[in-house]
Amino acid sequence: MAQDNKITNEFRKFEYQGWQQSVDQYHASFGSLTTQAIETLLDAVQAKEGTALLDIATGPGYVAAQAFKRQCQVIGVDFSEAMVTKAQKFNPNIEFVQGVAEDLPFEAAQFDTAVMNFGILHLAEPDKAISEAFRVIRPQGKFAFTVWDFPKKAIGLQIVHEAIQSQGNLAIALPEGPPFFHFSNPENCIDSLTKAGFNHPVVQPIPLIWELETVEELFDAFYQGTARTGGFLRTQSSQFIEKIRGAVQETALKYMSNNKLVVPMPALVASAQKP
Repeated sequence: MAQDNKITNEFRKFEYQGWQQSVDQYHASFGSLTTQAIETLLDAVQAKEGTALLDIATGPGYVAAQAFKRQCQVIGVDFSEAMVTKAQKFNPNIEFVQGVAEDLPFEAAQFDTAVMNFGILHLAEPDKAISEAFRVIRPQGKFAFTVWDFPKKAIGLQIVHEAIQSQGNLAIALPEGPPFFHFSNPENCIDSLTKAGFNHPVVQPIPLIWELETVEELFDAFYQGTARTGGFLRTQSSQFIEKIRGAVQETALKYMSNNKLVVPMPALVASAQKP
């Protein structure tokens, strides 16, 4: 158990350090993509005027901002001070607090509903976070989260991951985390939601499209704007980085359209209801 806790803490620290330095590039590159899932996410939990909603792993506060526009009573929580600061800057009328998704700083049954937009991919203990979401929402309340589809469909991920596999130094060891694409399998989403106590789990696909200005931006988005993939890339020597960058750009050129990079990045929305 002590060894498991050490591995978990090492991964959480790795993610925390990554997001502390990635906030600006994440906003610049991923913001236009991840925000496309927000309306479907909020619809999944029936967010409307007066709904007390918790946005878990809020990042720059994109979901919280949209829920606020729906006149929800919103609080956003994130474990990264840099993200909380960015979210507060963008949304001065919304409350944001620092906190860990696996140990939320809120009372039981404090919220009508809770959501998490792609945050579950970066948690050391995702199932514990789902249980925490269950704890803090009221009976009959809903919880929903989004994840990327498998790389064979989410082409931006496929391009970068294949470049790393073929050109990177794979001998470098990073803190071990949960499998990144575990929840890309709808059955795993349903299983985790059910084990946490939720009823009526549903998984819905969302056909997102990512538009970037250049092929170079795709590499930069992951290198500077992510914690997990970027953390690995930032460990590479300059020689390996240039090889990976070249492979990314060569493959990405196939997806140029009207002087923009246009890549499919489908996602899934998993939702369920507390009895």
